[in-house]
Amino acid sequence: MTGRVQLAINVDDLAESIGFYSKLFGAEPAKVRPGYANFAIADPPLKLILMENPGHGGSINHLGVEVPDTDAVDAEQQRLAGVGLASIDERDTTCCYARQDKFWVQGAPNGERWEIYTVLADSQEFWGESGSKSFDAVEAAPDASEPAAATGACCGDAGLGEQTTESAAPACCG
Repeated sequence: MTGRVQLAINVDDLAESIGFYSKLFGAEPAKVRPGYANFAIADPPLKLILMENPGHGGSINHLGVEVPDTDAVDAEQQRLAGVGLASIDERDTTCCYARQDKFWVQGAPNGERWEIYTVLADSQEFWGESGSKSFDAVEAAPDASEPAAATGACCGDAGLGEQTTESAAPACCG
């Protein structure tokens, strides 16, 4: 698989965490938005996502692999299907200040949430064109056999509590 690993972590204080990770990796964030920052680290190749989620700091939100384009997303989905791993599509979705094509891998043995994705375009909105939570999000739960109903959540953030207001800090994504 060609791409870079994504690590999305929950942080209690975004500004403090940006300061720490800027020093740790010797790089400034590639994108900073309300409640969200991402770093595109060259060495080691890493997409580090910081999700401001007070009370959950230090925990993993989700994991992923960012690939170069939709063809790579499709190829990985086919490859994983060939070895018996199910997936749930989220195509042309806006999440985490980016329009993306992606899918969620099902069945991780410890409940980890893995996405394989490509960024199609930048977005000024976290959720969608108008900032509304208008797409069908899914949870990549190890025992899920069908997509979850639309929850208004992004990136399968089950277990973190559903967002209740549009201005609430986002609980996920790359």
